[in-house]
Amino acid sequence: MSRPIAVLRPEPGNGATAAAIEAAGRTAIRLPLFAAGPVPWRAPDPAAFDALLLTSANALRHGGPQLGALRGLPVHAVGSATAEAARHAGFAIASAGREDGAALLVAAAAAGVRRALLLGGRTRMLEAGGIIARAITVYASEPLAIAPEQAARLHGAIALVQSARAGARLAELVAPEHRATIGIAAISARAAAAAGPGWRRVEIAADVQADTLIALALQLAD
Repeated sequence: MSRPIAVLRPEPGNGATAAAIEAAGRTAIRLPLFAAGPVPWRAPDPAAFDALLLTSANALRHGGPQLGALRGLPVHAVGSATAEAARHAGFAIASAGREDGAALLVAAAAAGVRRALLLGGRTRMLEAGGIIARAITVYASEPLAIAPEQAARLHGAIALVQSARAGARLAELVAPEHRATIGIAAISARAAAAAGPGWRRVEIAADVQADTLIALALQLAD
């Protein structure tokens, strides 16, 4: 019998990922650990930058009308979902990497970017420095209260861990003595490490594409 797959990412991505899992004939547990929302910010003069860096589609979902002032900047994005959100918001896509933020910086620098603007969350891997001339927080992901009975639904499941922060929160919710029945499909080695030890099985996706992680979870669920 196939194991259920727990989707821990915030909405609206949670629902989209769960729907893809259910379309594959599996059971999805919808258990977002965080809720993302906008924070006040002001768009800088786009003339000071030669590119826009985006590591999450949440920057587009929650950036607000201020994004309009930056549409002349070419976008370098992490993942196809972020690139598609940027394209839908009217941006031109220069590149969409399949790896993490560090790889994005290498690719953008190789493409000639020297003064990039980064729009991201309050908690993020990348900060100003190097080719990032400025980093601005445009959204924040806040923890949601998870009742013990909700956390208990994870027993026997495969948990999708799509960030280091989610891995750390999962480790808070599941005591070490209860981890042996739960498998993890992680978006990165950093996300897997944040979850700590003791899990039934931990596997890391080959890239940051949502479809790749879902495919890994489906494999682990069998």
